[in-house]
Amino acid sequence: MTLISRGLTFARLCLFSVLIFVSLASLSGMFLVFYIAKDLPKLPSPLSRIIETPQTQIFASTGQVLVTLGERKTIPLNMVSQDFINAILATEDHLFFEHRGINKLRTLKALYVTLFKPGKVQGASTITQQLAKNLFFSFEKTYARKVKELLVALQIETSNTKEEILHAYINQIHFGAGAQGVEKAARVFFGKSALDLSLPEAALLAGLPKSPTNYNPYRHYDRALKRREVVLKRMAQVGLISDLEARQAMLIKPELYQEQSDSRTGSYFLDALINELIQTYGEDVVYHGGIKVFATIDTRLQSYAQESVKNGLERLDVMMGIKNETLDHPQGALVAIDAGSGAVKAMVGGKDYYQSEFNRAMKSRRQPGSGFKPFVYYTAFKELGFHPATLMTDKPIIIKVKGTPDWEPDNFNHIFSGDMILKKALTHSVNTISAQLVEKTGPIAVNQTAKTCGIKSPLDDVYSVALGTSSVTPFEMASAYAVFATLGVRHDPFLFWRVEDAFGRIIFEHIVQEKRVLEPSTAYQLVDMMKSVIEQGSAKTIRQLGFNRPAAGKTGTTDSYNDAWFTGFTPTLCTSVWTGFDKKRKMIDVHNVGITGGKIAAPIWAEFMMNALKSEPERDFPIPDNIRFETVDTATGCNATDENKAAEVLTVPLKSGQRLCEKEEQ
Repeated sequence: MTLISRGLTFARLCLFSVLIFVSLASLSGMFLVFYIAKDLPKLPSPLSRIIETPQTQIFASTGQVLVTLGERKTIPLNMVSQDFINAILATEDHLFFEHRGINKLRTLKALYVTLFKPGKVQGASTITQQLAKNLFFSFEKTYARKVKELLVALQIETSNTKEEILHAYINQIHFGAGAQGVEKAARVFFGKSALDLSLPEAALLAGLPKSPTNYNPYRHYDRALKRREVVLKRMAQVGLISDLEARQAMLIKPELYQEQSDSRTGSYFLDALINELIQTYGEDVVYHGGIKVFATIDTRLQSYAQESVKNGLERLDVMMGIKNETLDHPQGALVAIDAGSGAVKAMVGGKDYYQSEFNRAMKSRRQPGSGFKPFVYYTAFKELGFHPATLMTDKPIIIKVKGTPDWEPDNFNHIFSGDMILKKALTHSVNTISAQLVEKTGPIAVNQTAKTCGIKSPLDDVYSVALGTSSVTPFEMASAYAVFATLGVRHDPFLFWRVEDAFGRIIFEHIVQEKRVLEPSTAYQLVDMMKSVIEQGSAKTIRQLGFNRPAAGKTGTTDSYNDAWFTGFTPTLCTSVWTGFDKKRKMIDVHNVGITGGKIAAPIWAEFMMNALKSEPERDFPIPDNIRFETVDTATGCNATDENKAAEVLTVPLKSGQRLCEKEEQ
């Protein structure tokens, strides 16, 4: 056989192999398409019914509906501003009237990303395909779902006119702030009909669907305007407006409609919950999926929380001599967490949601002051073997700090009282003793205890952390103190128990998981000391106000009186309260005296807890088996007997093997 004939034979074999491969690939592709297509959803008729998906509902733990998302008002195309139609076409699908449901180049790119870049699924995202998504209540972006959406988009294009598709689309878009569909959006944001939208207003609305939360003009007006610039430039690029019209529109800042009561949730808790749902499932699912969310919030407790914060801040205004007409008022926050599960039962993020939607409960990091000391004391108990009757000396101290000036902590009242046991030191919040403890343990160990209990904010590894100089949120403080309430068992805080899809199928259910992070006997010793804070220490106003249940906690006041805290707990409920100005400013009363956590935050806590727990049976903290109690002279750390009369005594819990009359060498 000649070389030429051999070459021809080889070429025929290669061609035959390629034909076989292409045929098999085609058959496989056809089989895959038919397999995927066998359970495609049925298109509604008329197509406008595609937006009749169930609305998302969020329920309180008590069963009532808190909010319904996705309320729509359908209007015909001829009742929509042409500027808006042009803006949404330019932004979402400028070839809408030219393709048959699929942008081929974008589809190929999307398939490539989906198939060859694991973990990433990219959509081709024509208007028709976006509309097709509404027929799927799937919560995962998968290759199979993308193919189904593509096939449904082809069906939609085959059986409907472009005008019918566009009509259905603009009536189902989610714009944020409770607005579904262009008519609702126009009413919410501008207080007018969709027909009356100007070009600057229409372009702003057309930019919102990309990320309704991030571009919400009520919260991020400048961000929404920058997004609008992108829309206007895109409209000019595709020839729907001139460059001059785009530039002129950019100069106009539309005035938002402020009287639309349902344009916002009105709830700091709901804002946080919806944001978490969006982070988990995406905005399409949250606003289009008809899901049911069963939240942790108790509406009864929430009402008490709001009233307590309101009353407390009004008292604070009076203390400071602040008049109603004054623009700058102190703010407050409250978070209540079920100690046995981590469920958030109540949340107040500020004085007035409609004046400021900024959620101080979760987002405002402020110095906790002495509220951080329980982490210091637990660390000293664990690392140094100290206990509530360990004797130390309240005295002026200087702590050498390498590379920076020496640290000379002072007491709040500038008085030094000499020898005292640790229980008395925490009861009266003695700064110098907390500073000596952190000098012995090191700040890293203290911060690790705080992180173990649930503090997530960055903590500086400096000695002054003993006095709460690293900033944290009320949400974190409530979560971390809840670990003390359970004698060392941590439950991560959460906002919802269960999520169901539009058909009632459970797609998420929170299972309470507990993790022991503190030794229970040591934790009990600390809780007993924190009970003394309420009984006779910096938070004794709580007892004076009539709250008589077993409870423990700690006040916190920064040196500058910028922040006043009280975080406390019963065996079942842990609540943190913060008060202060957003722009850090001293809280000084009309007599020029600084306002402390015991004076303002503790009374808010007491009012809330008295109401929140009034229908619950009274419970005390369980006492571990290896705990014994001794009555101790606070100035010597020794047993106080009838023969040995002491000026002041305290009952302290000691673990097996721990001894009295031991003064720590200093």
